[in-house]
Amino acid sequence: KSEMRFKFRGKTGKVWRLAVSDRRIARIVRDCQDLPGQHLFQYEDADGLHAVTSEDVNAYIREIAGDDISAKDFRTWAGTVLAAVALSEYEAVDSEAAAKRNVRRAIETVAARLGNTPTICRKCYVHPEVLQCYFDGQLAQVMKSKIEKELTQRLGQLSAAEAATLALLHRRLNASLRAGC
Repeated sequence: KSEMRFKFRGKTGKVWRLAVSDRRIARIVRDCQDLPGQHLFQYEDADGLHAVTSEDVNAYIREIAGDDISAKDFRTWAGTVLAAVALSEYEAVDSEAAAKRNVRRAIETVAARLGNTPTICRKCYVHPEVLQCYFDGQLAQVMKSKIEKELTQRLGQLSAAEAATLALLHRRLNASLRAGC
């Protein structure tokens, strides 16, 4: 009644298996399944049933955000946060080779979560400033202080990891602007 299992083919043909446990969502999905047609997610209007496409989702996101963003922006944000969290869990390193190894491992972890190759993940879904901040030795300090602050205050609608990643990017952006970059 409250658990659903999804199996679907995603990008590049990768087969995904996901489990979701939420009674409310399960009821909504069951209601959608009762609609005729092949697609799980569809909508009905005066012209009949229509499958929900990625274009529909992105148009909706642009409309409610009032800006030119898409689902990829959310995916990029998630990849960036996951990378910042993964990198913040490593001990400080004393060599560039060790730092590169840690970045490679972190990117592999994020890529596995996003269902992409590490190359695509690093190129398209992780903000380069997070990686540079790790190489500069600043990531752990910024993440730790922001996560501790968020956990004690519980302000805002961002998770502690999201708040820390956002603060990190703001800090780097402000430093770049001061340096005239």
